[in-house]
Amino acid sequence: MTNKVKVIDNQRIQMPDGCRIAAKIWLPESAGINPVPAILEYIPYRKRDFKAKRDSEVHGYFARKGYACIRADLRGSGDSEGILKDEYLQQELDDGLNILKWIDSQPWCNGKIGIIGISWGGFNGLQLAAMNPPELKTVITVASTDDRYADDIHYMGGCLLTDQLSWASTMFAYNSCPPDPMLAGEKWRDMWMERLEGSGLWLKNWLKHQRRDKFWKHASICENYEAITIPVLAVGGWADGYSNTVFRLLKNLNSPVKGLVGPWGHKYPHMGGPGPEIDFLKECLRWWDHWLKGEDTGVMNEPKLRVWMQDTVSPLSDDRPGRWVVEKKWPTERIIEREFIITQQGLVEERLANRYKKKVDIQSPLSVGLFAGKWCSYSEAADLPWDQREEDGGAMLFETAPLEEELEILGRPFAELEVSIDKPQGMVAVRLIDIGENDRGTRVTYGLLNLTHRDSHEQPEELEPGKRYKVKIPMNHIAQKFPKGHKIRLSISTSYWPLAWPSPEPVKLSVYTENSRLVLPFRPEADEDNGLRKFDPPANVKGIATTLLVPPKREWTVTHNLVDNSVRVNVISNDPQIVIDDINLAIRKDVHERFTYFSNNYDTVRGKVTSRRGFKRDDHELLTITRTVLTSTRTHFKIQATLDAYEGDARIFSKSWDELIPRDMV
Repeated sequence: MTNKVKVIDNQRIQMPDGCRIAAKIWLPESAGINPVPAILEYIPYRKRDFKAKRDSEVHGYFARKGYACIRADLRGSGDSEGILKDEYLQQELDDGLNILKWIDSQPWCNGKIGIIGISWGGFNGLQLAAMNPPELKTVITVASTDDRYADDIHYMGGCLLTDQLSWASTMFAYNSCPPDPMLAGEKWRDMWMERLEGSGLWLKNWLKHQRRDKFWKHASICENYEAITIPVLAVGGWADGYSNTVFRLLKNLNSPVKGLVGPWGHKYPHMGGPGPEIDFLKECLRWWDHWLKGEDTGVMNEPKLRVWMQDTVSPLSDDRPGRWVVEKKWPTERIIEREFIITQQGLVEERLANRYKKKVDIQSPLSVGLFAGKWCSYSEAADLPWDQREEDGGAMLFETAPLEEELEILGRPFAELEVSIDKPQGMVAVRLIDIGENDRGTRVTYGLLNLTHRDSHEQPEELEPGKRYKVKIPMNHIAQKFPKGHKIRLSISTSYWPLAWPSPEPVKLSVYTENSRLVLPFRPEADEDNGLRKFDPPANVKGIATTLLVPPKREWTVTHNLVDNSVRVNVISNDPQIVIDDINLAIRKDVHERFTYFSNNYDTVRGKVTSRRGFKRDDHELLTITRTVLTSTRTHFKIQATLDAYEGDARIFSKSWDELIPRDMV
């Protein structure tokens, strides 16, 4: 059944303090007579312009299927009033509760509301669910986390991720953008100035919290999983940084929960690769129809977890061949820990191993990691990891003999190492690699550990140089097939730049092989994998009309200038410049990232992100430019940032920051 849809372009929803939240609403025309369930997406990415086409496709689809869809801009973003001062603040969650109450009070809503969101919207969907609003009946969360410190874009294993710089710069740019004067009227400039002056430098906030304190515990639902009592559909992608949450939600939520993990990056599964893409909107509809309309769609009769078991593939490929497999429950006793002992012979299964006592040393160059791709990959060709032979010259390597039979894993591999270092602080990066034909190396998964965080992210402790410690380094969850004849490699390094910020100074790491091992989650074949319901390919869903002005530009280069011994990673990620036809608005979004170091000197490590956001209607043009530079010494992080805003050729606002933040064992 397809419904005719009415679109309310800009609905103001007043909060108790008088601030008005802007929302776009898609309504089945019959909803005024026969109220319908509602679906909310609540994010800061601007309903009017940058997400307008995507929103019209997703929410237009659900509205045609009989749902009222509400896409709200967070306070201080898009066309909403106020200031957005950080992510997931209590103000944001309280506003979300009031939006749910407002939706429930509308004559077109029948009192049953769901939330959907990817990334930010996936986060706050879970966070709002944990607050138990009576109006909220179910959540679909995509590419999100339940733990804002241990498994988000900020830190990994207690190591600072450089995607924190990228992400802070993204929000720095979004927060600098004006509301649309066509909607805001005469006060649009005052709203813009309020944002430019008041949103702040979020990177400073985040770097002031380098351990897992109250700042990160706030809105981390892992602090109390029992708070969520409604059904959750959790979705993730192997190429994304957020691949672990699905498994923790399946393990810890007491409410009905299903998990879906495909090969995708940080995108909705119908919108991007690596393939295969699926008709994700149809899968969402099956979930909504069951929990919001009470229809028997069969969705709850299916296994608890469905994942894409990846076949071996060249690291140069943008495809991910494989097959869908299922587990009736998670965790499952069917997964068997398969142990490989680290020996002078390489990786040897315990039943064959002689435990040779051997100390192996490594002090990696900063070049290990130049081809690691992004922590938060959007599955652009260049932001995925490259052939690992480019990395392994500066790493400690242990590998199996050619496999005598095929091996499939599903779950979270980990390395357990006995180590010592020659400094009080240091980091370890471990990578699991599939060694295939011609010895090409494809990274399967990886993990990081700040060794001062070996026992606790809340109370890190320095190491005694030379003292031996037993540490466990979990890697990201994965489903992967290693074919017969391939080899499995464990690579260990003391740096992984620029994916992770280096330790304060270079360290020499010693690994004691007799007490070190790699553990893989072996998955035997399962009859349940046969005859699975097939996913449809993505439907051709129409959205608003746009006109292309300038095509996108993607560039990722790594250079080593032997004259001055400088190493540079240069990333250009410019979205297509388009005109949104029905409102005659041209938009641009350009991002340029640069990561550098000189002569393997840790004190020269530098990251810089420049972002431009532009808006033009007729002869009226608005532009913001943000620049953020992060450097460090052995004792401090240094942030230098600028924000400039232009109306036409006139610069109407300028502000700069120069911040010095002590390193806290990071």
